Amino acid sequence: MSEESLPDDIGPEHGDIPPGYDDGPERDNGHALPAYAERVLDVAERIPPGHIMTYGDVAEWLEEGGPRQVGRVMALYGGAVPWWRVVRADGTLLPGHELRALDQYRAEGTPLKEASRAAEGHLPRVDMKRARWDGGEHADGHT
Repeated sequence: MSEESLPDDIGPEHGDIPPGYDDGPERDNGHALPAYAERVLDVAERIPPGHIMTYGDVAEWLEEGGPRQVGRVMALYGGAVPWWRVVRADGTLLPGHELRALDQYRAEGTPLKEASRAAEGHLPRVDMKRARWDGGEHADGHT
């Protein structure tokens, strides 16, 4: 998917990337977030500790966009929310952030699958069957 397929209010051409986005901007720092980004971040905040949703799950729940659009929002703005709770569909840890995510998963009791000895870096994956959250009772009033 290209940037053209993103919802209209996401992308650098709209001037919405705040300074320092690499570390994840605070949502209350005076920078207005695009409406779609705000919706994605709201879903990420609703995911209970110890649970996850995939990028595709978030898009499906919002009934807008797709995994790549959600991933872009999380990459640009996700630092201000529990970003480790939005994962790839295969449960692999976010490249470059594996140890930070793993610390969070262990602190929250997120179910993990131990890595085989053949796995690169011997890092576990999220146990998707046990950790996946479908929105449950917290889904009331989603937009």
